[in-house]
Amino acid sequence: MMDLNSFSRRRFITGATAFAAFGPSLSHAAPAGDRINIAFIGYGKRAYRVMAEALRQKDVQVVAVCEIEGTRLAKAKEVVEKSYAADVKSGSYKGCKTYTDYRELLQRDDLDAVVIMTPDHMHVHPAIDAARKKLDIYCEKPLTHNIAEGRLLVDEVNKNKIIFQTGSQQRSEFGSKFRTAVERIWAGRIGDIKTIRIGVGASPKPCDLPAQEKPDNVNWDLWLGPAPQRAYHEILCPKGLHKHYPAFRHYEEYAGGGLADMGAHHFDIAQWAMEMDHSGPVSVEPPATGKTGLKFTYASGIEMFHGGPDDCTFEGTEGTIRVGRGMLKSDKKEILTTPLGENDRRAHPSNNHLRNWLDCVRSRKQPICTAEIGHRTASVCHLANIGYKLRKKLTWDPTKEKFLNASDANALTTRKARDGWDYS
Repeated sequence: MMDLNSFSRRRFITGATAFAAFGPSLSHAAPAGDRINIAFIGYGKRAYRVMAEALRQKDVQVVAVCEIEGTRLAKAKEVVEKSYAADVKSGSYKGCKTYTDYRELLQRDDLDAVVIMTPDHMHVHPAIDAARKKLDIYCEKPLTHNIAEGRLLVDEVNKNKIIFQTGSQQRSEFGSKFRTAVERIWAGRIGDIKTIRIGVGASPKPCDLPAQEKPDNVNWDLWLGPAPQRAYHEILCPKGLHKHYPAFRHYEEYAGGGLADMGAHHFDIAQWAMEMDHSGPVSVEPPATGKTGLKFTYASGIEMFHGGPDDCTFEGTEGTIRVGRGMLKSDKKEILTTPLGENDRRAHPSNNHLRNWLDCVRSRKQPICTAEIGHRTASVCHLANIGYKLRKKLTWDPTKEKFLNASDANALTTRKARDGWDYS
């Protein structure tokens, strides 16, 4: 039996009796009082996969879903209830509640945790509100829209002592390729790291989409959240179910472009390998023109470039490691094939990012990609975008999280939220 006091919520005081109000007991699952009650906030392409994984966990109960677009909201409910219906004798299950406004969802008193799958610019608001409710959180990447809101989120997570996992799942999955690369780097197999090259996309651009008529089943005000007021466009919020990642990622009002989208994965591996999970670079030097070539320099002297032949390329004094989701290579065979020594440092052996979070919800230990880690990786992406926008060399203090003698750059570390969406 689990330690009931380890959970952040108080619903376990009533155990199975409290759960009975929300649906029948499931044959495949842990006893009702032992399950982690979670809700999904946002249901798009990435959420399809994460929800499917959550529904496979025997100690989890998805009790609610929240989505601002009506077709997707209905589908999310259908997916949950169809999955659970297969596990009850009647073949029917109606225990998943739906919400359009995440703030209403967070008023429930039976939740233990939430999974946040909203667009990038709407990660921090529901996360801060959930943290203040002392709910554990799994939140997609890139974790933040800007550097200042990231620090606000980390402070709330720490203050409320919740378990927070950033969805940078390369630390856990993809056949352990990234973990293997990082462990070899830590073991000194390539000598001292000199240069890192990260092959990801470009910075975002201002949104210039024309106005479209808003569908009746879309709560556009909630989709916008803190972003500037503008008219609906289906490029930003697709109609109905879709099999693509929406292009809001290309616009600076809502995201950090391809640079932050995949950069939240690949710069994350670089930060991990350099043991910079709680810090960052000390200078940002963009090229005079072009969409790649920006250089970060760290206090150690390591130089990291935006742009490269692979997802992640690590060049050291004794060799090179190239790693991506589909490959792991080195210029010297023994760098990867020689087993780690007894005293060589190992990374956390997580092979399932969601499961790692759930295990930590139970144990109250920290997961593999905390809010601080997610914030620091997102900050690298934001720093790059600021560099490209200003086109000048900048000096960054990773402890104070401020640029030195650059008020124009510091102004870009935050933004004024739309009326009614401040962070107080």
